[in-house]
Amino acid sequence: MLVHETRTGIGVSGGSAAGPVVQVAPPAAPPKDEPAPADVDAAIQHVLESFEAVAVELDTRAAGADEHAAPILTANAMMARDVGLHGAATDRLKAGDGPATAIKNAVEAYAAQFEALGGYFAERVADLRDVGARAVAAALGLPAPGVPPLTEPSVIVALDLAPADTATLDRELAIAIVTQAGGRTSHTAILAAQRGIPAVVQVPDATSIEPGTFVAVDGDAGEVAIDPDPALLEAQRVRREKRAAALATSTGPGLTADGHAVPLLANIGGVADAEEAGPQDLEGVGLFRTEFVFLSATVAPTLEEQTDIYTKVFAPFEGRRVVVRTLDAGADKPLAFADLGEEENPALGRRGLRLSQALPDLLDTQLKALAAAANATGADARVMAPMVATVDEAEWFASRVRAAGLKKAGVMIEVPAAALRSEHVLENVDFASIGTNDLAQYTMATDRMAGELSELLDPWQPAVIDVVAAACAGGAVHDVPVGVCGESAGDPLLALVLVGLGVASLSMAPSKVPAVRLALSLHTLEECRELARIARSARTAQDAHEAVRAAAKDALTEIL
Repeated sequence: MLVHETRTGIGVSGGSAAGPVVQVAPPAAPPKDEPAPADVDAAIQHVLESFEAVAVELDTRAAGADEHAAPILTANAMMARDVGLHGAATDRLKAGDGPATAIKNAVEAYAAQFEALGGYFAERVADLRDVGARAVAAALGLPAPGVPPLTEPSVIVALDLAPADTATLDRELAIAIVTQAGGRTSHTAILAAQRGIPAVVQVPDATSIEPGTFVAVDGDAGEVAIDPDPALLEAQRVRREKRAAALATSTGPGLTADGHAVPLLANIGGVADAEEAGPQDLEGVGLFRTEFVFLSATVAPTLEEQTDIYTKVFAPFEGRRVVVRTLDAGADKPLAFADLGEEENPALGRRGLRLSQALPDLLDTQLKALAAAANATGADARVMAPMVATVDEAEWFASRVRAAGLKKAGVMIEVPAAALRSEHVLENVDFASIGTNDLAQYTMATDRMAGELSELLDPWQPAVIDVVAAACAGGAVHDVPVGVCGESAGDPLLALVLVGLGVASLSMAPSKVPAVRLALSLHTLEECRELARIARSARTAQDAHEAVRAAAKDALTEIL
């Protein structure tokens, strides 16, 4: 199977597709040495009008978008109207920046704050920069950046793709995504997986591929074949047909070949996600991120406001579990009502549970709202805290959860300390969930948003697998179930390894559930344990992946 060239990146959404390349032009940059405005007041008005034009355009797109894309576009419109961002741009104008430069510098200052906070906020940086790029274009009187109109099924290629663009792609015309930047846990990568669009990120010199070039994209292998041989295209077509046929029969609860139950759950981030996932063949929700309730608020959301939102999220899952992560934010400016003062490194400071301990009333209100929503809907609500590191933290949180009338209290295992001491950390809680994205970054001392370091964040890293094993071993001592809600749960091969390590449930983007369900159905629990042993004995992440793939059933690997 000859091709002129194959470029290898990181596959972040499985499947394959082939078609002509459509390149997304990079956003316009402010003019070099843009002069200071002669009339500062007029320049301020122009910048504010540019931001408002972006907000109106995003609102318009949201009105015509589907239930999954609409909330993303609406949130970005709110970002364009953020008074703090406007104030930062105004300060830059007064300091002598030109209008476009002021917008760019204000956005970058905010982006640095978001990156320092880590977690959900860091993943919003791409949205923020997209809003900034659109505002710069508006200020310069240029067309907004983004994906050009598509006239045929095409492969979208970009330096990086704005989440707002990914969320609104026409699935019939945008058949695959290739980016030169990005990472495994970027918002765009997650959205591509949720929408079932094959995607590869970190592809070397992707932006140098000429528009119109025919390419074949393999989202499982992370490969982009340029001018592929017909034999490769035929092999991909056959594999797609086999995959579709195999997944069409993948239904029901998650079970290994010998009947060991592994509940398969969804990761969701808001009401629209819940309404979309509710009717699907899922056993509930393994991660409901509640940050969206707080992110754009200037004052703490009230008990009534939170109860209303949580009720809407729980309603589609009556009788099924919904695992809720309490507010995962940091002590910095994005939450005006939870400002604990400046910190040199907020990502390692008072964030997650540490913020809740500093502001317990904020947590107690959220817990009361969750309890009221659970009572109103009949959902099996289970509440867990992020960034737990010690026994004392776990016990403090569990006591607050139970005092609020919620029956099941758990913790996130994202910090290696919690995994290594899980026998004690989990002694007085009802469950735990491993956030493999953060666990990998803390284990490997690597920023999860640094695309150029994605190799270190590969969930197949043996050290990360060892830490997951330690967490499961501690849970087993007290018969406390330990699930996984990171993106690694959606990798069919890695899911087998996780189950072999002792993971009790897997939560992922809903589109990934059928392949994971199939993988489990083809392997016994003992075979999963053997695959886990193989992965842990490997020297490198690549060795672990290749060895497990070689040992897994052909009926699975021939469609991946």
